[in-house]
Amino acid sequence: MHAAQNHPLSTYEKITMDVYLNVRKMGENVVLAVCDCDILGKTLREGKIVFHVKDEFYKGRKASVDEAVGLITNSTIVNLVGKICVEKAIAKGYVHPDAVLKIEGIPHAQIVKL
Repeated sequence: MHAAQNHPLSTYEKITMDVYLNVRKMGENVVLAVCDCDILGKTLREGKIVFHVKDEFYKGRKASVDEAVGLITNSTIVNLVGKICVEKAIAKGYVHPDAVLKIEGIPHAQIVKL
């Protein structure tokens, strides 16, 4: 029996590296960029919207979605793209579902703290 089989699935999911996160300081702001791993480097198109999920912006390091969303508290500007990270931010109360933009069916949300 594998060690992962001894743990409930929810415990296993919490330790998987689901997203890329990048945190940087820009002047007085702390900018957090988070994207689901499977969409890094893709270009999403919907109508006149062309959205590049750029390595330079989103790819800092791999992290669990819980860790990434936990960093929202200390960030002043947040960009989230992907079902995993946006749904977690909604579940934690950081993003209102009506504030989510879907581009090619992929959710995108921004948070700006004034």
